[in-house]
Amino acid sequence: MSEAHEGRESVHQDSEAVHMAALMALPLLLIASGLVVGLTMESGTEFLGNLKRILTAPSILLTDSLAVGGLGAALFNAGVCGLIGCLIMIALRIEPSGPFIAAIYTVIGFAFFGKNMYNIWPIFIGVMLYARAQRTPVKNYALVALFGTTLAPLVSFVTFGSWLPTALGAPIGILLGIGAGFILPPLASHMLEFHNGYNIYNIGFTGGIIGSFFIAILRSFQFEVELERILTDEFSTGLQVYFGAVFILLIAFGLWLARKDFAGLRTAFKDIHASSGRLVSDFTTIGNHAASFINMGVMGLVATGFVIALGGSFNGPVIGGVLTVVGFAAFGKHLRNCLPVLAGVVIASLFKTWEGETTGLVITGLFGTTLAPIAGHYGVLAGMVAGACHLSVVMNVGVLHGGVNLYNNGFAGGFVAAFLSPIIDAFKR
Repeated sequence: MSEAHEGRESVHQDSEAVHMAALMALPLLLIASGLVVGLTMESGTEFLGNLKRILTAPSILLTDSLAVGGLGAALFNAGVCGLIGCLIMIALRIEPSGPFIAAIYTVIGFAFFGKNMYNIWPIFIGVMLYARAQRTPVKNYALVALFGTTLAPLVSFVTFGSWLPTALGAPIGILLGIGAGFILPPLASHMLEFHNGYNIYNIGFTGGIIGSFFIAILRSFQFEVELERILTDEFSTGLQVYFGAVFILLIAFGLWLARKDFAGLRTAFKDIHASSGRLVSDFTTIGNHAASFINMGVMGLVATGFVIALGGSFNGPVIGGVLTVVGFAAFGKHLRNCLPVLAGVVIASLFKTWEGETTGLVITGLFGTTLAPIAGHYGVLAGMVAGACHLSVVMNVGVLHGGVNLYNNGFAGGFVAAFLSPIIDAFKR
Protein backbone atom coordinates (compact mmCIF):
# COMPACT_ATOMS: atom_id res chain seq x y z
CA MET A 1 0.00 0.00 0.00
CA SER A 2 1.39 3.42 -0.96
CA GLU A 3 2.13 6.14 1.57
CA ALA A 4 -0.38 8.42 -0.16
CA HIS A 5 -3.13 5.80 0.15
CA GLU A 6 -2.25 5.22 3.82
CA GLY A 7 -2.45 8.96 4.38
CA ARG A 8 -5.91 9.21 2.81
CA GLU A 9 -7.07 6.21 4.87
CA SER A 10 -5.78 7.85 8.05
CA VAL A 11 -7.55 11.13 7.26
CA HIS A 12 -10.79 9.26 6.54
CA GLN A 13 -10.58 7.41 9.85
CA ASP A 14 -9.81 10.62 11.72
CA SER A 15 -12.77 12.45 10.16
CA GLU A 16 -15.05 9.49 10.84
CA ALA A 17 -14.01 9.57 14.50
CA VAL A 18 -14.75 13.31 14.68
CA HIS A 19 -18.19 12.80 13.11
CA MET A 20 -18.99 9.97 15.53
CA ALA A 21 -17.83 12.09 18.47
CA ALA A 22 -20.17 14.85 17.29
CA LEU A 23 -23.04 12.37 17.03
CA MET A 24 -22.37 11.08 20.55
CA ALA A 25 -22.15 14.60 21.99
CA LEU A 26 -25.91 15.07 22.38
CA PRO A 27 -26.58 11.73 24.15
CA LEU A 28 -23.67 12.35 26.52
CA LEU A 29 -24.85 15.91 27.17
CA LEU A 30 -28.36 14.67 27.95
CA ILE A 31 -27.04 11.99 30.31
CA ALA A 32 -24.85 14.51 32.15
CA SER A 33 -27.69 17.04 32.30
CA GLY A 34 -30.10 14.43 33.59
CA LEU A 35 -27.71 13.36 36.32
CA VAL A 36 -27.03 16.95 37.37
CA VAL A 37 -30.74 17.77 37.54
CA GLY A 38 -31.63 14.46 39.16
CA LEU A 39 -28.96 14.60 41.84
CA THR A 40 -29.13 18.33 42.65
CA MET A 41 -32.78 19.29 42.24
CA GLU A 42 -33.96 15.87 43.45
CA SER A 43 -32.62 13.28 45.86
CA GLY A 44 -30.96 10.18 44.44
CA THR A 45 -33.88 8.06 45.60
CA GLU A 46 -36.39 10.38 43.97
CA PHE A 47 -34.41 10.37 40.71
CA LEU A 48 -34.38 6.56 40.61
CA GLY A 49 -38.09 6.48 41.40
CA ASN A 50 -38.82 8.89 38.55
CA LEU A 51 -36.69 6.82 36.18
CA LYS A 52 -38.59 3.70 37.22
CA ARG A 53 -41.88 5.46 36.44
CA ILE A 54 -40.67 6.16 32.89
CA LEU A 55 -39.49 2.57 32.43
CA THR A 56 -42.77 1.09 33.71
CA ALA A 57 -45.17 3.42 31.87
CA PRO A 58 -47.32 1.78 29.16
CA SER A 59 -45.75 4.38 26.78
CA ILE A 60 -48.76 4.61 24.44
CA LEU A 61 -49.05 7.81 22.37
CA LEU A 62 -48.91 10.49 23.77
CA THR A 63 -47.04 9.77 27.01
CA ASP A 64 -44.73 12.65 27.89
CA SER A 65 -41.72 11.37 29.84
CA LEU A 66 -41.32 14.85 31.36
CA ALA A 67 -44.80 14.51 32.84
CA VAL A 68 -44.27 10.92 33.96
CA GLY A 69 -40.78 11.14 35.46
CA GLY A 70 -39.74 14.77 35.62
CA LEU A 71 -36.87 16.61 33.97
CA GLY A 72 -33.82 14.73 35.25
CA ALA A 73 -35.07 11.22 34.53
CA ALA A 74 -36.44 12.22 31.10
CA LEU A 75 -33.13 13.76 30.01
CA PHE A 76 -31.18 10.76 31.33
CA ASN A 77 -33.44 8.22 29.60
CA ALA A 78 -33.23 10.06 26.27
CA GLY A 79 -29.46 10.28 26.51
CA VAL A 80 -29.01 6.60 27.34
CA CYS A 81 -31.29 5.52 24.47
CA GLY A 82 -29.28 7.67 22.06
CA LEU A 83 -25.98 6.38 23.44
CA ILE A 84 -27.14 2.78 22.99
CA GLY A 85 -27.77 3.54 19.33
CA CYS A 86 -24.31 5.11 18.94
CA LEU A 87 -22.62 2.13 20.64
CA ILE A 88 -24.43 -0.25 18.29
CA MET A 89 -23.05 1.75 15.36
CA ILE A 90 -19.54 1.62 16.81
CA ALA A 91 -19.78 -2.12 17.50
CA LEU A 92 -20.90 -2.77 13.91
CA ARG A 93 -18.33 -0.30 12.49
CA ILE A 94 -20.98 1.87 10.87
CA GLU A 95 -20.01 5.34 9.69
CA PRO A 96 -22.20 8.26 10.84
CA SER A 97 -23.89 8.91 7.49
CA GLY A 98 -27.10 10.89 7.02
CA PRO A 99 -29.52 7.98 7.60
CA PHE A 100 -27.83 7.00 10.86
CA ILE A 101 -27.64 10.59 12.09
CA ALA A 102 -31.39 10.80 11.47
CA ALA A 103 -31.92 7.49 13.28
CA ILE A 104 -29.98 8.49 16.40
CA TYR A 105 -31.72 11.86 16.70
CA THR A 106 -35.09 10.17 16.17
CA VAL A 107 -34.38 7.62 18.90
CA ILE A 108 -33.38 10.45 21.26
CA GLY A 109 -36.41 12.55 20.36
CA PHE A 110 -38.92 9.76 20.85
CA ALA A 111 -37.26 8.75 24.13
CA PHE A 112 -38.99 11.89 25.44
CA PHE A 113 -42.36 10.24 24.75
CA GLY A 114 -42.50 6.50 24.36
CA LYS A 115 -39.09 4.87 24.01
CA ASN A 116 -37.03 3.86 27.00
CA MET A 117 -34.11 1.71 28.09
CA TYR A 118 -36.41 -1.30 28.56
CA ASN A 119 -38.73 -1.36 25.58
CA ILE A 120 -36.25 -0.78 22.72
CA TRP A 121 -34.25 -3.98 23.26
CA PRO A 122 -36.81 -6.56 22.04
CA ILE A 123 -37.05 -4.71 18.70
CA PHE A 124 -33.25 -4.81 18.35
CA ILE A 125 -33.20 -8.51 19.16
CA GLY A 126 -35.95 -9.29 16.63
CA VAL A 127 -34.10 -7.52 13.81
CA MET A 128 -30.84 -9.26 14.73
CA LEU A 129 -32.58 -12.64 14.70
CA TYR A 130 -33.95 -11.86 11.23
CA ALA A 131 -30.45 -11.03 10.01
CA ARG A 132 -29.18 -14.30 11.45
CA ALA A 133 -32.03 -16.24 9.83
CA GLN A 134 -31.19 -14.67 6.48
CA ARG A 135 -27.46 -15.32 7.05
CA THR A 136 -26.87 -11.62 6.40
CA PRO A 137 -24.60 -9.29 8.43
CA VAL A 138 -26.53 -7.52 11.22
CA LYS A 139 -24.94 -4.31 9.97
CA ASN A 140 -27.21 -4.44 6.92
CA TYR A 141 -30.31 -4.08 9.11
CA ALA A 142 -28.98 -1.75 11.82
CA LEU A 143 -30.87 1.23 10.38
CA VAL A 144 -34.14 -0.72 10.41
CA ALA A 145 -33.44 -1.74 14.02
CA LEU A 146 -32.90 1.85 15.17
CA PHE A 147 -35.94 3.27 13.39
CA GLY A 148 -37.91 0.12 14.23
CA THR A 149 -38.05 1.13 17.88
CA THR A 150 -41.17 3.00 16.78
CA LEU A 151 -42.93 -0.17 18.00
CA ALA A 152 -41.34 -0.09 21.46
CA PRO A 153 -44.68 0.79 23.18
CA LEU A 154 -46.01 -2.61 22.12
CA VAL A 155 -43.57 -4.12 24.64
CA SER A 156 -44.40 -1.66 27.42
CA PHE A 157 -48.15 -1.78 26.94
CA VAL A 158 -48.40 -5.56 27.22
CA THR A 159 -45.93 -5.59 30.12
CA PHE A 160 -47.34 -2.74 32.22
CA GLY A 161 -50.58 -1.45 30.70
CA SER A 162 -52.67 -4.54 30.06
CA TRP A 163 -54.81 -6.69 32.34
CA LEU A 164 -51.99 -9.25 32.53
CA PRO A 165 -49.89 -9.42 35.71
CA THR A 166 -46.39 -8.07 35.09
CA ALA A 167 -44.82 -11.51 35.62
CA LEU A 168 -46.83 -12.79 32.66
CA GLY A 169 -47.06 -9.55 30.69
CA ALA A 170 -43.28 -9.03 30.56
CA PRO A 171 -42.35 -12.23 28.68
CA ILE A 172 -45.35 -11.87 26.35
CA GLY A 173 -44.55 -8.21 25.67
CA ILE A 174 -40.90 -9.02 25.01
CA LEU A 175 -41.83 -11.85 22.64
CA LEU A 176 -44.24 -9.58 20.77
CA GLY A 177 -41.51 -6.95 20.47
CA ILE A 178 -39.07 -9.54 19.15
CA GLY A 179 -41.69 -10.74 16.68
CA ALA A 180 -42.36 -7.19 15.49
CA GLY A 181 -38.63 -6.59 15.03
CA PHE A 182 -38.26 -9.87 13.15
CA ILE A 183 -40.82 -8.96 10.47
CA LEU A 184 -39.80 -5.29 10.14
CA PRO A 185 -36.96 -5.66 7.58
CA PRO A 186 -38.87 -7.50 4.83
CA LEU A 187 -41.96 -5.35 5.25
CA ALA A 188 -39.98 -2.07 5.30
CA SER A 189 -38.42 -2.72 1.89
CA HIS A 190 -41.81 -3.65 0.46
CA MET A 191 -43.66 -0.64 1.92
CA LEU A 192 -41.19 1.75 0.32
CA GLU A 193 -42.80 0.92 -3.01
CA PHE A 194 -46.22 1.94 -1.68
CA HIS A 195 -45.38 5.63 -1.33
CA ASN A 196 -42.46 5.59 -3.80
CA GLY A 197 -40.04 7.32 -1.42
CA TYR A 198 -42.13 10.47 -0.93
CA ASN A 199 -42.73 9.65 2.75
CA ILE A 200 -39.38 10.02 4.55
CA TYR A 201 -40.56 8.09 7.62
CA ASN A 202 -40.85 4.78 5.76
CA ILE A 203 -40.43 2.75 8.97
CA GLY A 204 -43.25 4.79 10.49
CA PHE A 205 -45.57 3.58 7.75
CA THR A 206 -44.32 0.02 8.16
CA GLY A 207 -44.68 0.27 11.94
CA GLY A 208 -48.25 1.46 11.52
CA ILE A 209 -49.10 -1.62 9.45
CA ILE A 210 -47.43 -3.98 11.93
CA GLY A 211 -48.86 -2.17 14.95
CA SER A 212 -52.38 -2.28 13.50
CA PHE A 213 -52.05 -6.01 12.91
CA PHE A 214 -50.80 -6.74 16.43
CA ILE A 215 -53.38 -4.46 18.08
CA ALA A 216 -56.21 -6.09 16.13
CA ILE A 217 -55.13 -9.43 17.56
CA LEU A 218 -54.77 -8.05 21.10
CA ARG A 219 -58.19 -6.39 20.97
CA SER A 220 -59.72 -9.73 19.97
CA PHE A 221 -58.41 -11.05 23.30
CA GLN A 222 -60.07 -8.24 25.27
CA PHE A 223 -57.04 -5.97 25.55
CA GLU A 224 -58.28 -2.37 25.76
CA VAL A 225 -55.82 -0.18 23.84
CA GLU A 226 -56.62 3.53 23.87
CA LEU A 227 -54.61 6.59 22.91
CA GLU A 228 -53.23 8.60 25.85
CA ARG A 229 -52.63 12.34 26.30
CA ILE A 230 -50.24 12.86 29.22
CA LEU A 231 -48.44 16.21 28.76
CA THR A 232 -46.71 18.93 30.77
CA ASP A 233 -45.42 22.41 30.01
CA GLU A 234 -43.56 22.77 33.32
CA PHE A 235 -40.07 22.80 31.81
CA SER A 236 -40.84 24.48 28.48
CA THR A 237 -38.87 27.74 28.72
CA GLY A 238 -35.70 26.15 30.03
CA LEU A 239 -35.78 23.41 27.39
CA GLN A 240 -36.27 25.94 24.59
CA VAL A 241 -33.06 27.67 25.68
CA TYR A 242 -31.26 24.35 26.23
CA PHE A 243 -32.00 22.92 22.78
CA GLY A 244 -31.60 26.30 21.10
CA ALA A 245 -28.03 26.32 22.38
CA VAL A 246 -27.54 22.78 21.03
CA PHE A 247 -28.68 23.86 17.57
CA ILE A 248 -26.35 26.85 17.57
CA LEU A 249 -23.49 24.52 18.53
CA LEU A 250 -24.35 22.27 15.57
CA ILE A 251 -23.99 25.26 13.24
CA ALA A 252 -20.72 26.23 14.90
CA PHE A 253 -19.40 22.67 14.57
CA GLY A 254 -20.29 22.58 10.88
CA LEU A 255 -18.47 25.85 10.31
CA TRP A 256 -15.45 24.45 12.17
CA LEU A 257 -15.43 21.36 9.96
CA ALA A 258 -15.47 23.60 6.87
CA ARG A 259 -12.93 26.09 8.18
CA LYS A 260 -10.43 25.33 5.41
CA ASP A 261 -12.89 25.22 2.52
CA PHE A 262 -15.78 27.67 2.76
CA ALA A 263 -16.16 27.67 -1.02
CA GLY A 264 -16.74 23.92 -0.86
CA LEU A 265 -19.21 24.48 1.98
CA ARG A 266 -21.28 26.86 -0.15
CA THR A 267 -21.36 24.35 -2.99
CA ALA A 268 -22.34 21.51 -0.65
CA PHE A 269 -25.07 23.60 0.96
CA LYS A 270 -26.41 24.49 -2.48
CA ASP A 271 -26.40 20.82 -3.51
CA ILE A 272 -28.36 19.88 -0.39
CA HIS A 273 -31.06 22.45 -1.09
CA ALA A 274 -31.25 21.34 -4.71
CA SER A 275 -32.20 17.84 -3.54
CA SER A 276 -35.90 16.93 -3.43
CA GLY A 277 -35.31 14.90 -0.27
CA ARG A 278 -36.95 11.82 -1.76
CA LEU A 279 -35.69 8.55 -0.28
CA VAL A 280 -32.81 7.88 -0.24
CA SER A 281 -31.20 11.37 0.07
CA ASP A 282 -28.08 11.25 2.23
CA PHE A 283 -26.95 14.85 2.63
CA THR A 284 -23.53 13.81 3.93
CA THR A 285 -22.79 12.48 0.43
CA ILE A 286 -24.95 14.84 -1.64
CA GLY A 287 -23.21 17.68 0.20
CA ASN A 288 -20.84 16.86 3.06
CA HIS A 289 -20.84 16.49 6.84
CA ALA A 290 -20.10 20.16 7.45
CA ALA A 291 -23.07 21.35 5.41
CA SER A 292 -25.25 18.64 6.95
CA PHE A 293 -24.48 19.71 10.52
CA ILE A 294 -25.15 23.35 9.62
CA ASN A 295 -28.43 22.36 7.97
CA MET A 296 -29.33 20.42 11.12
CA GLY A 297 -28.71 23.45 13.33
CA VAL A 298 -30.64 25.77 11.02
CA MET A 299 -33.61 23.40 10.83
CA GLY A 300 -33.54 23.03 14.62
CA LEU A 301 -33.79 26.79 15.06
CA VAL A 302 -36.56 26.98 12.43
CA ALA A 303 -38.49 24.16 14.12
CA THR A 304 -38.09 25.91 17.48
CA GLY A 305 -39.35 29.14 15.94
CA PHE A 306 -42.35 27.25 14.53
CA VAL A 307 -43.21 25.98 18.01
CA ILE A 308 -42.90 29.44 19.56
CA ALA A 309 -44.87 31.11 16.75
CA LEU A 310 -47.83 28.78 17.33
CA GLY A 311 -47.65 29.27 21.10
CA GLY A 312 -46.59 25.69 21.72
CA SER A 313 -44.73 24.27 24.72
CA PHE A 314 -41.51 22.29 24.70
CA ASN A 315 -43.03 19.12 26.14
CA GLY A 316 -41.90 15.57 25.35
CA PRO A 317 -43.73 15.09 22.02
CA VAL A 318 -42.75 18.54 20.75
CA ILE A 319 -39.09 17.94 21.64
CA GLY A 320 -39.38 14.65 19.77
CA GLY A 321 -40.74 16.47 16.74
CA VAL A 322 -38.03 19.11 16.78
CA LEU A 323 -35.19 16.59 17.19
CA THR A 324 -36.61 14.40 14.42
CA VAL A 325 -36.62 17.39 12.07
CA VAL A 326 -33.01 18.06 13.11
CA GLY A 327 -31.92 14.47 12.50
CA PHE A 328 -33.59 14.27 9.10
CA ALA A 329 -31.91 17.52 8.12
CA ALA A 330 -29.03 15.16 7.32
CA PHE A 331 -31.33 12.82 5.42
CA GLY A 332 -33.86 14.64 3.27
CA LYS A 333 -35.15 17.80 4.96
CA HIS A 334 -34.19 21.40 4.34
CA LEU A 335 -35.92 24.78 4.37
CA ARG A 336 -37.03 24.65 0.74
CA ASN A 337 -38.97 21.40 1.05
CA CYS A 338 -40.20 21.72 4.65
CA LEU A 339 -41.66 25.23 4.77
CA PRO A 340 -44.47 24.51 2.24
CA VAL A 341 -45.62 21.49 4.28
CA LEU A 342 -45.57 23.51 7.52
CA ALA A 343 -47.55 26.26 5.83
CA GLY A 344 -50.09 23.76 4.50
CA VAL A 345 -50.70 22.28 7.95
CA VAL A 346 -51.16 25.70 9.58
CA ILE A 347 -53.43 27.09 6.86
CA ALA A 348 -55.58 23.95 6.88
CA SER A 349 -55.96 24.17 10.66
CA LEU A 350 -57.71 27.54 10.24
CA PHE A 351 -60.53 25.96 8.25
CA LYS A 352 -60.84 22.44 9.67
CA THR A 353 -62.45 21.01 12.76
CA TRP A 354 -59.56 19.03 14.15
CA GLU A 355 -59.15 17.20 17.42
CA GLY A 356 -56.49 18.46 19.80
CA GLU A 357 -54.94 21.59 21.26
CA THR A 358 -51.80 23.47 20.26
CA THR A 359 -49.50 20.51 20.91
CA GLY A 360 -51.45 18.42 18.40
CA LEU A 361 -51.10 21.06 15.70
CA VAL A 362 -47.42 21.67 16.46
CA ILE A 363 -46.39 18.04 16.29
CA THR A 364 -48.51 17.45 13.18
CA GLY A 365 -46.60 20.26 11.49
CA LEU A 366 -43.18 19.11 12.67
CA PHE A 367 -43.66 15.43 11.93
CA GLY A 368 -45.71 16.26 8.83
CA THR A 369 -42.45 17.29 7.18
CA THR A 370 -42.14 13.59 6.45
CA LEU A 371 -43.85 14.74 3.22
CA ALA A 372 -41.09 17.23 2.42
CA PRO A 373 -40.07 15.27 -0.73
CA ILE A 374 -43.43 16.10 -2.30
CA ALA A 375 -42.65 19.81 -1.99
CA GLY A 376 -39.06 19.18 -3.07
CA HIS A 377 -40.07 17.24 -6.18
CA TYR A 378 -43.39 18.77 -7.24
CA GLY A 379 -43.13 22.31 -5.88
CA VAL A 380 -44.46 24.63 -3.20
CA LEU A 381 -48.18 24.29 -3.97
CA ALA A 382 -47.99 20.49 -3.93
CA GLY A 383 -46.18 20.65 -0.58
CA MET A 384 -48.91 22.87 0.89
CA VAL A 385 -51.63 20.53 -0.37
CA ALA A 386 -49.74 17.58 1.15
CA GLY A 387 -49.53 19.38 4.51
CA ALA A 388 -53.25 20.20 4.43
CA CYS A 389 -54.18 16.60 3.61
CA HIS A 390 -51.82 15.28 6.25
CA LEU A 391 -53.60 17.19 9.02
CA SER A 392 -56.83 15.36 8.21
CA VAL A 393 -55.34 11.90 7.77
CA VAL A 394 -53.15 11.93 10.88
CA MET A 395 -56.19 12.53 13.09
CA ASN A 396 -57.82 9.32 11.95
CA VAL A 397 -55.15 6.63 11.74
CA GLY A 398 -53.91 6.47 15.34
CA VAL A 399 -56.89 4.40 16.43
CA LEU A 400 -55.79 1.61 14.06
CA HIS A 401 -52.53 0.90 15.88
CA GLY A 402 -53.73 2.12 19.27
CA GLY A 403 -50.69 4.31 19.79
CA VAL A 404 -48.13 1.49 19.83
CA ASN A 405 -46.56 2.92 16.65
CA LEU A 406 -44.85 6.09 17.79
CA TYR A 407 -44.32 7.34 14.23
CA ASN A 408 -48.02 7.96 13.69
CA ASN A 409 -47.26 10.80 11.28
CA GLY A 410 -45.07 8.45 9.25
CA PHE A 411 -48.02 6.08 9.04
CA ALA A 412 -50.35 8.88 7.91
CA GLY A 413 -47.70 10.31 5.60
CA GLY A 414 -47.44 7.02 3.74
CA PHE A 415 -51.12 7.18 2.81
CA VAL A 416 -50.95 10.86 1.83
CA ALA A 417 -47.87 10.34 -0.34
CA ALA A 418 -49.30 7.23 -2.00
CA PHE A 419 -52.54 9.12 -2.72
CA LEU A 420 -51.10 12.40 -4.00
CA SER A 421 -47.99 11.46 -5.99
CA PRO A 422 -49.73 9.42 -8.76
CA ILE A 423 -52.45 12.06 -9.07
CA ILE A 424 -49.89 14.86 -9.45
CA ASP A 425 -47.93 12.75 -11.94
CA ALA A 426 -51.06 12.18 -14.00
CA PHE A 427 -51.87 15.89 -14.23
CA LYS A 428 -48.24 16.75 -15.04
CA ARG A 429 -48.36 14.34 -17.99
